[in-house]
Amino acid sequence: MNLKPGWLLLLSISAGVWSVPIDRNGDNQEVKEDVQEENADTGLYYDRYLREVIEVLETDPHFREKLQTANTEDIKNGRLSKELDLVGHNVRTRLDELKRQEVSRLRMLLKAKLDSTNTQSLQMDHASLLKQFEHLDPHNQNTFEAKDLELLISTATKDLENYDAERHEEFKRYEMLKEHERREYLKGLDQEKREKEEKRMQELKEKHRQHPKVNAPGSVAQLREVWEETDGLDPQEFNPKTFFKLPFSSFHTDEFDTNPVVVTSLLYEQELEALFTKELEKVYDPKNEEDDMMEMEEERLRMREHIMKNVDTNKDRLVSLEEFLKSTEKKEFNSPKEWETLDAKPVYTEEELQRFEAELRDKEEELKRRAETLRQEQELLKERGKALEAQKREYQQAVLEMSQRQKEQQAADGQPPAGPNGELQFQPEAHKPEDKEAKAPADHQAEGQNNLPAEPPQNLPLHT
Repeated sequence: MNLKPGWLLLLSISAGVWSVPIDRNGDNQEVKEDVQEENADTGLYYDRYLREVIEVLETDPHFREKLQTANTEDIKNGRLSKELDLVGHNVRTRLDELKRQEVSRLRMLLKAKLDSTNTQSLQMDHASLLKQFEHLDPHNQNTFEAKDLELLISTATKDLENYDAERHEEFKRYEMLKEHERREYLKGLDQEKREKEEKRMQELKEKHRQHPKVNAPGSVAQLREVWEETDGLDPQEFNPKTFFKLPFSSFHTDEFDTNPVVVTSLLYEQELEALFTKELEKVYDPKNEEDDMMEMEEERLRMREHIMKNVDTNKDRLVSLEEFLKSTEKKEFNSPKEWETLDAKPVYTEEELQRFEAELRDKEEELKRRAETLRQEQELLKERGKALEAQKREYQQAVLEMSQRQKEQQAADGQPPAGPNGELQFQPEAHKPEDKEAKAPADHQAEGQNNLPAEPPQNLPLHT
């Protein structure tokens, strides 16, 4: 979609991490679609719904006009949401359809989650999953109303404000897990190998610390370095206002098309992160064993937060030209202070690591208990299978014995034997000797009868 200034203001509040450069002069240059898709993911579980709603609303001229004239407070306090009543019917119809699809998706997720949980934790999981409906009005599941837009913006704003904190916590757990695995690995070695491995690890750590000075993000030294090395300009002619407006400085990532995309009044968080690439390359190299790229991304996040904390005075997740110029007047801007990288101070304490390891042990014990329970259930199923197999064999033996007794009984009663399904089986009778003797006179009589002439003899004398 072709993002306009007003929409980017909305995105900076509801999805600040996926904004892209804009054209303040009104030119309709298109950003590469593949880059847009790559940068569009906010990390929110309703990201697709958020983007589709914005794309549909952008097609309405009235709403687009209101958005372009709206300020941050109008969007945050919900006044802009009331303009939804004036959009076209086709827009409302499409928004209704998007909401129904989102409700259906969440219902499927909720049902799948509830089906996978046991009865003990059913109520707790149900309550936590209900929070997934906070970005839409659950009381109206068929139509998209002003309340839905207001909830979507406010929820996205709140979630994105907590996004960085969650990333920091995730990184801390990553570092503690890495240290835990390192210690467990060393425990499994004998003393000689352990000492040798510890020495090797310490050398890698020291090698990582041997890097050039890292300038504080947003300082004049750091910006002049970008000005010179990235933009190819004379560092002695550095000018903050000119730097801010440069179309192809590291403020504006080189992932976009080469058409002149000029930003004259706003900078976005993701664009700011591109500013730190040169500094991060001083510390991290993916080819080096001692450099961890997860740590590099955490370093990038810390740098962005540092700038936003000192420059973004109105906390709208944007850096305006006015805010940027004011930050250059501060004492910190001209300070040659070096940036403290992650290796200067651990991100966790020993107490936190001990609690983390205790948590891992608890989870490991829980997994062992579950595995033992599953093993016992498997053994029980095997025993039941054996018992069923034995019962099957006993049943088959009983059927055979019953069939044999039935045949013997029928033979004793002179009845023809029965088949496997109870039907009678007739067999030809054997000729007994007494039958031959009884049959002989009958055969002679039949033979005598057969020897009689067919007609009485003619011309016999008549008896008087």
